[in-house]
Amino acid sequence: MFNSTAMHCPFCNAADSKVIDSRLAAEGCQIRRRRECISCGERFTTFESFEVVMPRVIKSDGKNEPFDEAKLRRSLMHALQKRPVTQEQIEAVLSDIQLHIRRLGERDVKSRTIGEIVMQALFALDHVAYVRFASVYQDFQDVEAFRRQIEQMQQREHE
Repeated sequence: MFNSTAMHCPFCNAADSKVIDSRLAAEGCQIRRRRECISCGERFTTFESFEVVMPRVIKSDGKNEPFDEAKLRRSLMHALQKRPVTQEQIEAVLSDIQLHIRRLGERDVKSRTIGEIVMQALFALDHVAYVRFASVYQDFQDVEAFRRQIEQMQQREHE
């Protein structure tokens, strides 16, 4: 636990400090470390967290772009507008979707695959939001497309 590391001291900028205590923080998503500078003896706290790299998104036209969490959030919020769903549920679904995408283990993921993952998540969360998202995602052109989607949804529920 008393490792010497290359964490610069915020007081004297020395390159070496030793870890004197480590604890989990942020519900296990971070490590809080108390450090002591070897040069000046001052103590300071650092936090470590993992960096998650999302795959790039391959659009239907073949273009490649970075994954955009804000865009995903906007899509979810639009589909869930005025639905009886809490912000905590939305955050959980957003996290679950991103975890599912990361677990694919791919550097590039087709936007169609992401859309299917979102539809699965919305189906489990709220059927109205699911149909709203599907209407945009699948580009419904008429009421018949809505009817077919609702029939498919009802069949899935009874399986």
